[in-house]
Order: sequence, then C-alpha cells, then structure tokens
Amino acid sequence: MKLASFLTKGNTLQNDKILFIFDEPSTGLHFHDINKLMLALNALVEQGNSVLIIEHNMDIIKCADWLIDLGPEGGLNGGYLLFEGTPEQFIKLKDTNSTAKFLAEKL
Repeated sequence: MKLASFLTKGNTLQNDKILFIFDEPSTGLHFHDINKLMLALNALVEQGNSVLIIEHNMDIIKCADWLIDLGPEGGLNGGYLLFEGTPEQFIKLKDTNSTAKFLAEKL
C-alpha cells in the first residue's frame, strides 16, 4: 500500500528523493505479480529515487544495476562481502559461487 501511495504522488516531491529498502519483496508473489512489482520499482527509480532490495529471487536479481553478495553462508558463517559489481560481472564467478551459477541461467 505504501509503495502504491508513493507511485501515485508522482513528481510532486521533486526535491525529495527517497531511498526505498525492500526485504524479500517477492516472497509469496505469483510470477505475474513479480513482473508488476518490478514495474513499480522501476517507476520509483524513474522518479529519481533509489531502491535497495534484499532478495533471493533470480528474476529480480538479474534486473539490478549493482549487486552486493554476502556470505558464504548465513548466521555466524555469513555477512562477509563476497562480491560487488554488475550482474554481468557476477556471473563470471559461476565456477566458484553458487548464486552466480543460478544467476547465469537467467541472464
């Protein structure tokens, strides 16, 4: 609902640029709804806002301008910076990074 309210405001807040942070926004969504979500997120960016997404869905990850991969595991074995760069750079790691291997299948 909040996302929709920001989209309907359009450029009325021309000088107010917002950083939106989404944690797993695709959870529970049908793949058709994920496409609608991506259109909405792109609209936020087109209005001059920034969007940061924490996500595991490769269909969303492949659309990113910049990736930050943390790991190598979760919890105590995670949280280390493994990669930062473009999706195209990331998939070159597919021999050493399981996430890159799955992303390579989508690009």
